[in-house]
Amino acid sequence: MILSIESSCDDSSIAITKIDTRELIYHRKISQEEEHSKYGGVVPELASRLHAIALPEILEETKVYFPELKAIAVTNQPGLGVTLLEGISMAKTLSTFLNIPLIAVHHLKAHIYSLFIEKDSITPLLVLLISGGHTQIIKVLSFNKMEILATTIDDSVGESFDKVAKMMGLGYPGGIIIENFAKYGDDNKFDFPVPLRNSPLIAFSLSGLKNAVRLQIEKCKDSNGNLSKEDINNISASFQKAIKLHLLQKSRKIFEKESIKDFAIVGGASANLYIRDGYKDLCKKYDKEIHSVELKYCSDNSAMVGRYAIDAYLRNQFIKIEDLNIMATKKKQNGDLL
Repeated sequence: MILSIESSCDDSSIAITKIDTRELIYHRKISQEEEHSKYGGVVPELASRLHAIALPEILEETKVYFPELKAIAVTNQPGLGVTLLEGISMAKTLSTFLNIPLIAVHHLKAHIYSLFIEKDSITPLLVLLISGGHTQIIKVLSFNKMEILATTIDDSVGESFDKVAKMMGLGYPGGIIIENFAKYGDDNKFDFPVPLRNSPLIAFSLSGLKNAVRLQIEKCKDSNGNLSKEDINNISASFQKAIKLHLLQKSRKIFEKESIKDFAIVGGASANLYIRDGYKDLCKKYDKEIHSVELKYCSDNSAMVGRYAIDAYLRNQFIKIEDLNIMATKKKQNGDLL
């Protein structure tokens, strides 16, 4: 079995996965959403302190599996440095104590492998990754070869949902909050701009849309600075529609160029059913088979870290304890390898 640890942001999670069958034996996650909601977003130092409490609590429940462990896997990039350090420190300690090897896991690759929890992997594959920190389309040719075809030049989808929710005083995390309000709104009420609509650039950009929403929010506020429930619903629906149209427009350009038949949506923001429905229609038009992650595995979790780690273990891709550190990653551009 492999014990996997995830602490890249505000979710403390540990999983145990069987190597030969890919069976998920144990999985637990402790979310910090309630603690961070009062600040409208994640506070890194607070997240680190909460990981230091939650991870040992979860680990205590896994001790029964220690004799059967063959490796320790841990996320080491990208993420918040102070929170990654909590998981890495635990992984190093366990590796030393149990005398078993370490596997370093790239967080974005783990999100791709969330598709394959308790399943066989699929390649080649086109993947839309939408999360709190990233918006990318990735061509997955094999375990070792993944090419970024498009990425964001500013804000990510998840970040934009969080910021718009904060502008309207709705709390954190913004994705599910905006989606729920949007169900009762008119998505044609406000004609928000679809980013890069007339640009040939195959990339994502949400800063301009976010600013347009901010200006509309200010216009809709009453003399006391409050928004009506109707305005909240309509702004949420119109904003969500603009994001969906932007994602679909740029994805369509890639679909026209790429013959790969399998397409998937992963990452925390991929739990948005409105966006998923838009991609079902697009894939049908281009004769592609769409794959999606179970909703419980869309956000950060250790089960996806463990599933990636199985394929790494079978390829003997281990890392020395002295080399396992927080990796400083540059912003990925189109054409970069993941």
